[in-house]
Amino acid sequence: MFGTVTSKISTTIKTLAKIAPTPWVLIVIVVLGVAVAVVTFWLAVYPGSADINSAVYRDPTQPVAARVEDLLNRMTTAEKIGQLALVEKNSIHRKADIARYGLGALLSGGGAKPEFNTPQAWLDMVNEFQSYAKNSRLSIPLLYGVDATHGHTNVLGATIFPHAIGLGASRDVDLVRRIGATTAQEMAATGIHWNFLPSVDVVQDTRWGRTYETFGADSKVVSELGAAYLEGLQSRVYNASSVIGTAKHYLGTGDMVWGTSGNPNFKIDQGITRVDEATLRAVHLPPFAAAIKAGVGSVMVGHTTWNGVELAASRYLLSDVLKGELGFQGFVVSDWYGVYEIPGGEYHAVVTAINAGVDMVMLPYDYKSFTRYMWQALERGDITTERLDDAVRRILGAKFAAGLFNSASDEDSGLNQLGSAEHRELAREAVRKSLVLLKDTQHTLPLNKQTPRIIVAGSSAHNIGRQSGGWTVEWQGIDGNWIPGTTILDAIKNTVSKDSVIEYSLEGDFGSARQPADVGIAIVGEAPYAEGWGDSEHPTLTPEDLQTIAQVKAASKKLVVIIISGRPLDIRPYVDEWNTVVAAWLPGSEGGGVADVLFGDYPFTGTLPVAWPL
Repeated sequence: MFGTVTSKISTTIKTLAKIAPTPWVLIVIVVLGVAVAVVTFWLAVYPGSADINSAVYRDPTQPVAARVEDLLNRMTTAEKIGQLALVEKNSIHRKADIARYGLGALLSGGGAKPEFNTPQAWLDMVNEFQSYAKNSRLSIPLLYGVDATHGHTNVLGATIFPHAIGLGASRDVDLVRRIGATTAQEMAATGIHWNFLPSVDVVQDTRWGRTYETFGADSKVVSELGAAYLEGLQSRVYNASSVIGTAKHYLGTGDMVWGTSGNPNFKIDQGITRVDEATLRAVHLPPFAAAIKAGVGSVMVGHTTWNGVELAASRYLLSDVLKGELGFQGFVVSDWYGVYEIPGGEYHAVVTAINAGVDMVMLPYDYKSFTRYMWQALERGDITTERLDDAVRRILGAKFAAGLFNSASDEDSGLNQLGSAEHRELAREAVRKSLVLLKDTQHTLPLNKQTPRIIVAGSSAHNIGRQSGGWTVEWQGIDGNWIPGTTILDAIKNTVSKDSVIEYSLEGDFGSARQPADVGIAIVGEAPYAEGWGDSEHPTLTPEDLQTIAQVKAASKKLVVIIISGRPLDIRPYVDEWNTVVAAWLPGSEGGGVADVLFGDYPFTGTLPVAWPL
């Protein structure tokens, strides 16, 4: 279109020049000359502006590869650079910067939510961000990412599934696939199409605060469940779109060691992985290979150092192994501020990471400096245009494959699915299948629903925040009872007969003068935490929990201890005094699943995903 216009203008100017150069004719010639200059400049700066509405990349019937190449050829260098930037949503200085810098993706960090934490508010917030991106020159949509760690749990009212460690105990591939699909439905209903899950780390040291985010210590189990989760998560949902999954944390972060950097108090998280390459390949690489086979859209680089090199700087692991040997066609994204942990200054860190194979940088703050570093690197030849195009091609491919170009905006037709009865029933099923019976020497279980008197106590008995753990509404979770759901105490009350008496005391103070209860249930465990804060050199029960258990034991004929935790706790000094011990992991909002198994409606089927010394 513009080519035809400039051609006609040029012809007209030549014709007018042959006419007597009257003042009016000269004015017309000057004006037309300026018009030619402006159009020529526009076409030089924005090479793909012509006929955008009918462009191949706007046509959903065209193959993804053809759409990617058509769009890539229309993009300016600035627009390409912007696609590599992943910014925390609270760091956007002005929403207009989304289009100005051509930003490729936004995320909500842990706890970063709209002013009112409702599904509708989330949808409105994301759609507003998208409107700035889609009103830009080429209308390239944003990827919006969250850590939907055990359901879409940033959103108050979403279904809260058991954490991955519990799903690892279930060993149920079909269950995990259905949970992935359900999570995708609830995410897409709020306009979010990128999940920084699953974690396919193979945990080797359960002192790590991210143990509960993994499926366990068995590489084969992690591979199978990670792939199943991705198959469900990346299935089609609303508007023929899908959610992009992220296999993390590449590579070997489940094998970081305690006491690194010459400091014995240095915790595990974001530390050093000290294994040889044979172990790295045999134990930690297979789950990523399985994720790639399942079609994972992105891979996140972990916060660790291997062989003295930050993973985000390892060309060998990112380009040679991941993209070369494993044939990964999606895009590689760094973790929170991970690129800038590469020593040598920010410019050097950006150049090193991009050349190593990082395609999108989770900055997550300063996109203006990142843009400047990228321009400098391209001008100096420190990063080639070919490498830039490769990164953009991978990012665009994921966006097209997820169907993000195919609809104007997400509608609210799926919002009523968040926390629906059907989804909560699936979560309850997952709780049932995740429970592991650690000990039952006197065959106390299953309990009789007609038991006359049951006493219940403990820090986790009536606290959905503790049941749910970290990455629930807030990054480090919440310790409280205001999340929608069913506590284990309430589930017990809902399960027993109307003639049974249930007594509850947080600390287990039931008085010493009364007759012992028929059964005492102590529900204890860890307070919520996430990475860093969750690292613990000796995970065990608190003195308060131990005191509660002792008091429940003294006040009952039979004792059942239920442990709510994201990893095994050291109970060896005390366990011989307890009749029955159940590992319930972090079951989420559906405490009914615990009662289902305690009272015999379903059998115990879970097996330990990690070793638990007794």
